[in-house]
Amino acid sequence: MRNASKYQMKLLAVLLCTAALSGCSLFSSKKKAEPAPAPAAPAAATAATAAPAATAAPAAKPAEKKDGAGFLPPGESGNVAIDSIVVVVNDDVITQRELNNRIKTVTARMKAQNVQMPDPADLRRQLLERMIVERSQLQMAKDMGVRVDDLQLDRAIQRIAEAQKMTVQQLRDQMEKDGTPFAGFREEIREEIIMQRLREHEVDAKIQISDAEVDSFIAAEKAAAAEQFEVNISQIMVRIPDNASAEVIAQRRARAEEVMRQLRTGADFAKMAATYSDASDALQGGAVGWRQLERLPPVFAEALAKLQPGQVTPIIKSVGAFHILKAVDRRSLADAQQVAAVQQTHARHILIKVTPTMSAADAKRKLLELKERLDNGAAKFEDLARLVSQDSSASKGGDLGWLQPGDVMPEFETAMNGLKIGEVSQPVETSFGVHLIQVLERKSDDQSKERERNNARAALRERKLEEATESWQREVRDRAYVEYRNDDDKQANDKANK
Repeated sequence: MRNASKYQMKLLAVLLCTAALSGCSLFSSKKKAEPAPAPAAPAAATAATAAPAATAAPAAKPAEKKDGAGFLPPGESGNVAIDSIVVVVNDDVITQRELNNRIKTVTARMKAQNVQMPDPADLRRQLLERMIVERSQLQMAKDMGVRVDDLQLDRAIQRIAEAQKMTVQQLRDQMEKDGTPFAGFREEIREEIIMQRLREHEVDAKIQISDAEVDSFIAAEKAAAAEQFEVNISQIMVRIPDNASAEVIAQRRARAEEVMRQLRTGADFAKMAATYSDASDALQGGAVGWRQLERLPPVFAEALAKLQPGQVTPIIKSVGAFHILKAVDRRSLADAQQVAAVQQTHARHILIKVTPTMSAADAKRKLLELKERLDNGAAKFEDLARLVSQDSSASKGGDLGWLQPGDVMPEFETAMNGLKIGEVSQPVETSFGVHLIQVLERKSDDQSKERERNNARAALRERKLEEATESWQREVRDRAYVEYRNDDDKQANDKANK
């Protein structure tokens, strides 16, 4: 445990130096300042120091302040504090303003997600503890020289914006519209990256997985797999537009019911999918592929669990669509794991991202024009990819290399698996954008055992990582010097740790 008096004196010196350097006085600028009595404990920090001398208010009597209260600017009411220290953490402090901002942000997020709010005192305690843990880690990272420069930060924010299908400027405008300063957001991301790098150094690199652990994990998984099933699924999806009226929803349900009526009278499911489905896999007969029931939404899993191969579910309503699912086939996971040959596909693609200025419909139209040129032999796939594609594979003519099951998005994989060698797909929409896909070649490689062990090792690592990270964070927190300035906060922390 660090020496408490050392940090109290250091903090006091910082605060007094700050006041002196900012050209302000704790007393009136028109009267000669008298030395203030030395306080027994560090004075409270303020995020906004007193006004500059050039704009100082008329002489005012120094306001009395209680222990822990914030500095007061000249001319302000003696009853209102600008800011105050809540907790001292090593060489740093957490101020009331920082805590209030965090509470405001988290409260808004929880309300937006319809999460039931905890008691305000419990929320304050939990967030304050989280901030103490974060501040402890950031100081440790600083001591170890972990840094994130502006270029690395800009790239990270660019990826965040792309994930939201926005430009950085659009992301900034949206955040500021919501009342979140973009500069503050940048620093939060910087701190998150710093803490992640620190955890990778202190925790990730030290986790070891033995062969015996892998063997035990695989044996347990196989025992459990014997009782679990996966289903080869096809779907017909009738999309419900955003903010649709009751009348529009009724029309979409009527469309789904018409599809169901035709299926019951013997209509071909794949043909119905190609005709009526709004899903990206419609032109592949609605083929989704093999899916484990445990990884499907509960409402889908429950309906599919009751079906035999060839049967279809009743109409299922989700948040944004009506669904009809077909169980094409089913098998136990144990049987699936016995498949020795892993199908690999060498493919390339052309990607157009969906943005506010490029809708999915526009992207599909553009790609259909490119497909027509390819089908007519008027252009080469690799040349168009270099000119048009909007991802890192563009410079390689769209070449994605050899792909194994699970390497790409399910919609992409389903469409790719349905193509012949050299065939170009219809436009396929995924969360990355809209794609044209071409299969160059295929091969089978017996890698099941190696992949099985690699997957087991990855699962064990993830499990150990969670436990090790929690333990490490607690160690960093316990080694830190933490001084609560509010007795209620200290008592709440002591009570929570009992």
